[in-house]
Parts: sequence; C-alpha cells; structure tokens
Amino acid sequence: MKNKFYNYIEQLQDTITNKLENLDGATIFKEDLWKRPEGGGGKTRVIENGAVFEKGGVNISKVYGELPEPLRKQFGVKEGNFFACGLSLVLHPINPFVPTVHANWRYFEMYDDEGNIVTQWFGGGQDLTPYYLFDEDALHFHTTCKNACDKHNRDFYPKFKETCDSYFWNTHRNEARGIGGLFFDYLKETEEYTIEDRYNFVTEIGNSFLNSYVPIVEKRKDNTFTKANKDWQEVRRGRYVEFNLVHDRGTLFGLKTNGRIESILMSLPPVVQWKYNHQPEENSEEQRLLSVLASPKKWI
Repeated sequence: MKNKFYNYIEQLQDTITNKLENLDGATIFKEDLWKRPEGGGGKTRVIENGAVFEKGGVNISKVYGELPEPLRKQFGVKEGNFFACGLSLVLHPINPFVPTVHANWRYFEMYDDEGNIVTQWFGGGQDLTPYYLFDEDALHFHTTCKNACDKHNRDFYPKFKETCDSYFWNTHRNEARGIGGLFFDYLKETEEYTIEDRYNFVTEIGNSFLNSYVPIVEKRKDNTFTKANKDWQEVRRGRYVEFNLVHDRGTLFGLKTNGRIESILMSLPPVVQWKYNHQPEENSEEQRLLSVLASPKKWI
C-alpha cells in the first residue's frame, strides 16, 4: 500500500503542477529534491512571482525510520519504526479576489520489532481561504467536495466538513481560517472498510481537487483590485500564518520529525501585514467575510 500510494501522489503532483503552470502562463514550478538523513526525502515544487500565483508549492515526501520521541509519546510506545508519505500543497494568488487554497493527502504506517504493520491509516483534505467572499465560489468548492464524498458514503461530506470546520479554527482569534472543505484523519481498516476502500476514497478526493479550485481561479484572476484590497489580503494572510505556526498538525509533524524546513514553511505567504487591532468598515465586504468566519456556515 505504501508503494501504491506514493506512486499515486507522484502522478498527482505532475498532474496538478502541469495544470497550474498552464493556468499561470508566466512562470513554472522550480523543483528541489531533498533527502532526510534519518531516512527518506521529498520532491518540492515551488512557483513564485507568476501572473496568477504570487507563491505556491506542491510537495511530495516520504519519510521513514525510528519514531522520533514526540511521536513515541503521542502513540504511547517506547520504540518503533514508521513510514509516512503525502502530498501537500498551498497556493497564494496575487489577486485578492482569488482565494488561497490548501490540500493534503497522506498515508502512515507503524511497525513492530519484526517489521509487521501494527497500524496504518490515511488522512487529508482540502480547504479554501478567501479574502473576499463570493457565495457561488464557496458553493462550487463544497459541491465538488460533496460529490466526491458521495461516491463512497453520503455521510462522509457532512462528517468531514464538520471536522474541517473544527480543525481549521484559529482558537486564539476565535474565528475560522477560511470557509472549510474536508478534513479527515486516522482512516483505518474497519469491519465496514478495507484499507483498499480507504485508498480509493482518498484518491477520489485528490483527483477532485483541480475541479474544485481551478474554475474559481479562472473566474476571478482578472478582477480589478485596489491597494486597499491588497492590504486586506495581506492582513488576512497574517491569520493564515498564525494558524500554520501555532495549530497546524502537519507543520508540527514535519518539525518534530526533522523534516526539511524550507519545504515545511513553503505554506507561508510571501508578503504579510499585521496591523494593530485592525477593524474593517461596517457593512463592508471585508466585514461580511469576518461575520461568516465567526461561525461555520452550512454551504450546501
């Protein structure tokens, strides 16, 4: 399964970066191969200063070896070997009317002393972070997520949408990072689902990503914007940075497993503002966004 899923994310990385390069039209992804001394490595692809994307990355990695101490404590074991692989992407567009997007699909195994698998699971999801809210864009993103989920179980979308809303919550700000999407973790083999079933579901979600995001970019990338719009985008990007550095499980996992710091922090936007106690004008589009982020909304 680990080889099968890694082969899948290799192909998915190619598919996504090719599509995004065509969409941007002015620049391409730069590839950076890296190795982890303890075992494994990755393939980082970063796009910067394009016509559409100010910064973005579509990265794959596989790491393995002895469980680091923080993970031994987390799993309640004294020792053990692990394998983890995944694809992680974040895209920060230039135009404030185009939302930032994040997605991640990953697989994890842990072994006993004889090398037998003692636990294995999939995780991942995708979520949208707009700076200006277009209800039809939110509806499109969530509908694409729901349609992919419904092919496997009609209970998945509401369950994983709720998990996403709960996970991408900036508790120190008491607001959502964005308008959510899907988030799932620890999808293991059960009486109802084989590990192959889990693979089929996660790859269904991965394959749906471009359709969930690209039409929104194509619709909004040429919108005229002002410096005030750009300032607001950069202020809101500050909240994105806060979440990633304080709460994000994937960032913390990478730091605890001696991951490659440049690849881990690829998710951070290039230009950010923190303004003291910044408040948008009443009845503005900026204020409308904050009102929606104050509590999760049922888009479908």
